[in-house]
Parts: sequence; C-alpha cells; structure tokens
Amino acid sequence: MGALGLGGLGLADILRLRAQAAEPLSREETSVIFVWLPGGPPHLDMYDMKPEAPAEYRGAFTPVHTNVPGLDVCELMPRHAKCADKYSVIRSISHTFADHGGGHKKFLAARDPKSPVDTVNDYPACASVVAKSRESRQNGLPNYISMTDPGRDGVDVFAFGSAYLGPSYVPYSVPGDPSQADFKVPNITLDNSLSERMNDRQLLLNGFDRVRRTVDGSGMMHAMDGFNRRALDMLTSSRTRDAFDLSQEPEHVKQRYGKHAWGMRALLARRLVEAGCSFVTLVMENPYQSGVQFLKQGTYNWDSHAVNCHIWEDAQVRFPIYDQAVTALIEDLYARGIDKKTLLVVTGEFGRTPRVEHTVGSQTGVKQPGRDHWPSSMSLIVSGGGLRMGQVIGSTNSKGEVPKDRPLTPGDLWATVYHHLGIDTNQSFLDLAGRPIPILTDGSPISELI
Repeated sequence: MGALGLGGLGLADILRLRAQAAEPLSREETSVIFVWLPGGPPHLDMYDMKPEAPAEYRGAFTPVHTNVPGLDVCELMPRHAKCADKYSVIRSISHTFADHGGGHKKFLAARDPKSPVDTVNDYPACASVVAKSRESRQNGLPNYISMTDPGRDGVDVFAFGSAYLGPSYVPYSVPGDPSQADFKVPNITLDNSLSERMNDRQLLLNGFDRVRRTVDGSGMMHAMDGFNRRALDMLTSSRTRDAFDLSQEPEHVKQRYGKHAWGMRALLARRLVEAGCSFVTLVMENPYQSGVQFLKQGTYNWDSHAVNCHIWEDAQVRFPIYDQAVTALIEDLYARGIDKKTLLVVTGEFGRTPRVEHTVGSQTGVKQPGRDHWPSSMSLIVSGGGLRMGQVIGSTNSKGEVPKDRPLTPGDLWATVYHHLGIDTNQSFLDLAGRPIPILTDGSPISELI
C-alpha cells in the first residue's frame, strides 16, 4: 500500500518486483507461445523497412520510430511502436527452402527436409519434441495445444507432424473462432443430451464434478489407455475448463486483444500457459473473419503474391489486426508478471521478395503489386522468456535481400527456445528404424538474447 501510494508504482511494477525477489524460476514452469504466420510475412513492410532503397524495393509504407532508439516498424503497427522495449526483432535468420512445404518443414523442424515440397514431416516439429520431452508433466492440460481456423487443424497442413515420435506428440487441436458464440473446445464438454438439459452454469459444473467422483470411485482410470485417460482428464478437469473459459476475462481485456479470431486466440494462449500448458501454437492466417469483410484484392494467408492480392491494400486490413493482437499479448504477459516464465515467438516460414512484382490478380483481373517467397532473409520477433528485450539482432543489406551481419538459422532460434524450456539439445530420440536421432543438429542459443 505504501509503495503504491508514495512511490507511484503500478500493479505491474509490484508483480515484477515480487517476481525478482522470488526464488529462481524452475525450468519445468516455463512455457512457449508460438504465433505462426503461414505464407510468409513481408519483412520489408513490417520489421526491416528500407526507406532509402529504390522504390521497387521499399514498398508503400513509412517506418515509424518506436520507444527503442534505432528500432523502427511499419506505420500500420503503432502499438508495436509503444512497446518495443518488451520485444526484440531478429532480422538475419535465413534458409534455402522457397516452397511453402519445404519452408514449413525447415523452419518448424530445424532440419533440411527430404523433399522441398509438401508439409508431411520427415523429422518431428520442434514443438512435438517439447511435448515428448515433457510427457511426464500431468496437470490436466495437454502439453502441446494448437489453435487454427476450422478445417486447418490437420497436422500436415502446417508441418506440425511428429514424424517418428508418433501421434501422441502432435498438438491437441482447437479449431475455430473463439470470438464467436458457437465456439466449442473438443473433449471438454459433456455430450449434447446432458448439456441441453443444463441451462444453468452451476448445474453444468456440478455435472462435471459428479463425473469426476464416479470415475475416481470406479477405478476405471487405471484401465484406460493414455489417449482415453488424457481425454477424460480434460473432460473432468476444472483447470482445463477454466483455462478455456474466456467469460472469466474482463470486457476491457477482450477489447484490448480484439474481439476477433486472432485476438481471442492470443488471449486463450495466455490463459493456457498460465494454467500450465508447455507449448501453445496459435495460427494467425486469415484476418477476414469475425465480421471483417473480405477484400476482393485481399488474400487468405500471408502469401502476398501479386496474383493473390494487392499487397498494400491487404496489409491495411491485416497489419492493424495483427498489431492489436500481438502487442496485447506482449503487454499482458508483462503486466501479469509471467514474462519470465513465458517466451513468445512470432514468425512465418520465410520472408518476401525484396523487389516488388506486378501481376494481374486472379480475383481482381487488374495488375497489382505483390511479393514472392524469399527464404534468404526474414524478420521475426521474440518477447519475454527472461531474455534481453528492446534490441535488433542482425541486419540485412541495403535492399533487404540477404543477412549482412549476424547470420542465423532456424536451428539457432529453436536452440534458444529449448534453452528457455531447459531441454537438453544433446539428447536423441529413436526413429522408426531404432536409430538415435539428435533433436537438433545445428544451432546455438542466440547469445544476444540470453
């Protein structure tokens, strides 16, 4: 009370001081929120703008200063400008796989895939490695959860597959738009015949409690296989129900995130890591939902070829929604004092061509600007994890074509993630032939962040 009154400290400051005074964080308590931007976000139009480059490279937007000197972002992301001290931009990660399939597999598994196309994993996605490494954690929640658009929840849509680790380590999938009234989470509700008779929330909760008591009393839990046990744990776990219950969030918090699919997925992700989930992937793919009108010159994902969309007009819808959801998540992690526990990573599989292309759009029938696939350079952001924020790591040349200094790989990023989670990168898992395969073959934790 005295600190609040005399020192002018806010609640976030008190929580931060309390966290600093506490015992060191156990690695078992750490978690990751991974925001996936499939299609490849345009680095020159977001985090690595080149206002001095020729017009055919620099694009249509102007960079704005952030609260970190030397770190500029796109004018369409003003909220990023206000909290740049709470994230770091990495501008020098690159690889060589220009197809979406090869790019997904290379980035998500940190290995050169056997095929440069399709999204069926040869090696486990790194998030599946996390699930395998933490399989002993039993708290009623899956260790690995993903949130996608409806119909996009298959493990092979985004190379989320677990390969030789087996199906136990794919994400527990939650498709749909959490901002909609009809949104449901699989396996945490009772069957319709019971639910329809329970209009009162308390009666429903009592129903869950009765199921739990009956199951525990019968001893049948010990007779069920792992899949069924986990499903039943989720069905009867108050931790799981509470974590997915967005009605517990104040309206002003929902408004800050944005009451659309991307914003509510981000808010759910924060609730899930607070509840104990180790790894949450949320896909921010299609902004044209939750009441956002689809542009004829827009596109579903971040694949901003000129044939797909008018990149600048699509960005005017896409970037503000992205800006709102991502910065709300960043600021919320810090405000709630879980920034050291939780590492946030926001990325796609590659960047976009520095030189702007002009092609007739398939939907518009007129020539329009766009950018093609470009794995030779890309930008991504990280936040929290107890890492060093408010900096730019690496750079690209004057046209954003290739890394200029501090070249990095997807393996370096995942080594940093594993470091945060306390996962030994020297360990191996057996493939289908019984051979030990290291979880990481290249990469070291990014020293500027550690």
